[in-house]
Order: sequence, then structure tokens, then C-alpha cells
Amino acid sequence: MNDIENGVQGLVAQGWVLSADGTRLDKTFVFKNFVAAFGFMTQAAIWAEKMNHHPEWSNVYKTVQVGLTTHDTGGLTHLDVKLARKMDAIAA
Repeated sequence: MNDIENGVQGLVAQGWVLSADGTRLDKTFVFKNFVAAFGFMTQAAIWAEKMNHHPEWSNVYKTVQVGLTTHDTGGLTHLDVKLARKMDAIAA
């Protein structure tokens, strides 16, 4: 098993969902209110920009749905694993 597969397994244990074709990780984060959700998105956006790796996401009130994949490769890379871990840390 390679580093990306190991990373994905750890993320799945943290509530991320691997797509059936193995090319995308998804997670729904629920916060106490809109301000907390927006704060999470702001912090995650700064990290995503630093990494030059941007999530697919949406926000409705206190819920943020995130999808991670690397379009250039058509699947998951170390950047997806790194950004997912950072998002989990921000949300904690």
C-alpha cells in the first residue's frame, strides 16, 4: 500500500467518504452556526490557496460539503490527503 492509500484509509476512519471509483474524497462538516461554518471556509481557503489546491465545496447555513480530487491526474494525490487533514484540524 502506498502513502496516498494509507492517507486515504486514515481519512475514511475520520469520516471522509471515498467515491466508488476511488477518485474523490467527500465530507460534510456541520458547525454550530453560519459564522462558524464561514470561519472554517475562510481558514481552509487560505490553506488551499497556499497549497494551490482548491476544494469543490458548498455551504448552506451551518453545513459545509467538501469534495477533494486532483483534476490534473483524474484522481487522488498527496495534495488531497494533505488538504483533508488540514480541514479536519481546522474543524476540530
